[in-house]
Amino acid sequence: MQNSEKIWQLVDARKDDYEALSDRVWGMPEIAYTEYRSVAEHRAMLEKEGFRITENLADIPTAVMGEAGEGGPVIAILGEYDALPGLSQVAGIAERKELERGGNGHACGHNLLGSAALLAATAVKNYLADAGIKGRVRYYGCPAEEGGAAKAFMVRAGCFEDVDIAITWHPGAMNRVDEALSLAGARIDYTFRGRASHAAASPHLGRSALDAVELMNVGVNYMREHMPSDARIHYAVLDSGGVAPNVVQAYAKVRYSIRARDVSGMNALIARVRKVADGAALMTETKVEVQMATAISNLLGNTPLEKAMQSQLERLGPPPFDAADRKYAADIQATLTPEDIASSYARIAMPVQKDKPLCDFVVLYGTKGAPMIGSTDVGDVSWVVPTVQARCATVAIGTPGHSWQITAQGKSGHAKKGMVNAAKVMAGLAVEALNDAALIARAKADLKARHEVAPYVCPMPDEVKPPLQPGT
Repeated sequence: MQNSEKIWQLVDARKDDYEALSDRVWGMPEIAYTEYRSVAEHRAMLEKEGFRITENLADIPTAVMGEAGEGGPVIAILGEYDALPGLSQVAGIAERKELERGGNGHACGHNLLGSAALLAATAVKNYLADAGIKGRVRYYGCPAEEGGAAKAFMVRAGCFEDVDIAITWHPGAMNRVDEALSLAGARIDYTFRGRASHAAASPHLGRSALDAVELMNVGVNYMREHMPSDARIHYAVLDSGGVAPNVVQAYAKVRYSIRARDVSGMNALIARVRKVADGAALMTETKVEVQMATAISNLLGNTPLEKAMQSQLERLGPPPFDAADRKYAADIQATLTPEDIASSYARIAMPVQKDKPLCDFVVLYGTKGAPMIGSTDVGDVSWVVPTVQARCATVAIGTPGHSWQITAQGKSGHAKKGMVNAAKVMAGLAVEALNDAALIARAKADLKARHEVAPYVCPMPDEVKPPLQPGT
């Protein structure tokens, strides 16, 4: 308990600067691999705090690492700071109002995520210095979580090879240890090339690439009945071949996101989708080119770290929300549907609690609710390093992911209280591991046992490089 109270005090001593960092990053929302201003803010804080800085991790200009301490175990704390397109929103209100027309927005709370992770790393750095013990803490500033798979590229480049454990968190509606349940996912581009012609005078001479895209989409839709129910396939047409309907489109490009419970299941679906693409090309007498953009693994749990993080959460308790926080959260809830709110409770197997706009409790460890499964590049880290992730309440219960409501709450009092709580949980767990070699040993043994069932295989071929240019 003494160590926990000491590290929490060290977090509180620096929280004002990191709340301000979160606000600054919220105000400069940048999407995958373009987070130059955001990473500069994080780098400046690392320099101010006296970390040893490594830039350009895995040849990614917006990835950064800061290290402090000497010898001993290496504790990694993972941060993120990328935003989402099209979700610009004025902060602090409960109505849809863009701050910048069509602009980006922090609609997944990564402004909070990176700031809390760096706050936790700073507190652990100061703890190590005060206690005079061996050990190193690293803050990894990881860009492009939203579809960019930066951590997967960083894993492939060996950035985590000497790390003993990795700790992270994600903003959310509840306070809990993450279930370590996510989908492996790949983003793959299918480019069709045909032959242009006059659509009225000589349509028989044309071979439509757009027809091929449409036929591919129809074929994949027919696959849905015959694939695992927890797999997901979605698509976006990146280039429809032009805006002139009187020209047969000679070029069209569609991007597919293909997800499954594990990498082997994902690869099986990828092979089936490729057959559909080949069939669409055959039917339209076009040619198809296939290029993987990114791929990530599913999360791998770690029971010893999860139990240790649960203990930290329970000792700390929920964020200290006040009446103003609850009032604003209630206003946000008024913009949601009953289904939104019920969905949040279903995930933790609890009935809906009325008049509770914010989570003021800690979910019991091992609670299994209705799964709502997304994807994260933390998955690849979890396959090579014992990894654990917290969920901490920063938004009104029921707030949908990737929504304007998250952007609106990104600078709120309750978001910042949740952010600081997350920093305390992560820093507390890091200090526990630094003082208990047996915890690290158990975590590594857990990972080794899981590898005996299924070893890690990077889901991306070596020739796939980080898509550093927007739209690639």
